Amino acid sequence: MPTDSPRQLAMKSAAEVIVYQNSGDACIAAAERIAGVMKSKNHPILGLATGSTPIPVYQELVRQYQAGHLSFSSVSTYNLDEYYPISPLNDQSYRWFMNHHLFQHVDIPANQTHVLDGTVPASASTEHANQFDRWIEEAGGLDLQLLGIGRNGHIGFNEPFEADLAEAVDLPTRLIELHPVTRTDAGPAFGVVDKVPTHALTVGTRQILKARQILILAFGKNKAEAVAASLQGVPGSNVPASLLQTVADRVVWILDEAAAAGLKV
Repeated sequence: MPTDSPRQLAMKSAAEVIVYQNSGDACIAAAERIAGVMKSKNHPILGLATGSTPIPVYQELVRQYQAGHLSFSSVSTYNLDEYYPISPLNDQSYRWFMNHHLFQHVDIPANQTHVLDGTVPASASTEHANQFDRWIEEAGGLDLQLLGIGRNGHIGFNEPFEADLAEAVDLPTRLIELHPVTRTDAGPAFGVVDKVPTHALTVGTRQILKARQILILAFGKNKAEAVAASLQGVPGSNVPASLLQTVADRVVWILDEAAAAGLKV
C-alpha cells in the first residue's frame, strides 16, 4: 500500500487529480484501481499503455496475480499503439513490451491480448486500424483506459496538430507520423534518434474518450508543463491530453509532486 497520504486537487474541469509523494506509491494506487475494475466485471475490457511510466503498475498487477489475489483469465486487452514499421519480435516493439512486462507473467489467454500490428503492409494499414476499432466496439467498449502523457501532451500516439475540437475528439485508430519531440524522447531506447521509427499506429481519441474510466499517469518534472496545459489550458488538438477535459467526470489523473508542480491551485 502507498506509504504517504496523497493529496487531492480541486480542478475547474472536475477531473479527479490525486498527487502522491512519489511515483512508486502512485503506481501501486493505479494498479489497485485497475484490479478493482477487473474484479467488478465478468469480462473486463482494458485499454493498456506502454513506456516507462506504467511498468511499475504492471509489476504490481503481476505481484497480485502471483499472490493469488487476481486473475486475468477473463480479461481482454487493447493496447494504445505500436511503432510502424516494426516486428513484434523487436525488443522495442510494444507487443514485445507487453509480453515482457505483463502478458507472459499472468494467466491471460494470448487471443485476448490485442496490439496493433507493426508489420501490416502500408496499403492495408487503414483497414487494419478500422478493424481494431471494430474489435473494441464489438467487445462493448473499454471499461478502463490507462494512459501516460508525452512531453508534448500526446496520449497514445495522438500527436499535437491543428484541428477544431469536434474533429480532435473523434479521431479513429490510424497510422500517423510521429512528432519530433516524441522521436527525440524515444531516442535513448533505440540508441539514436535516427533509429526511431518515423510513424506509428495509434488508437484514436474516439475510443480513448469513450472509455468508461480513464486513468492517466504522469511523473517527473519533465511532464509538469504538459500536465498543467492539459488540466488548466483550453482543450484543443494542440495538447491532445487536454481533450480529456471533455469527459472530465470519467478521468482520474495520478501524479507525483514533480509532475504536479506547474498546476495553479
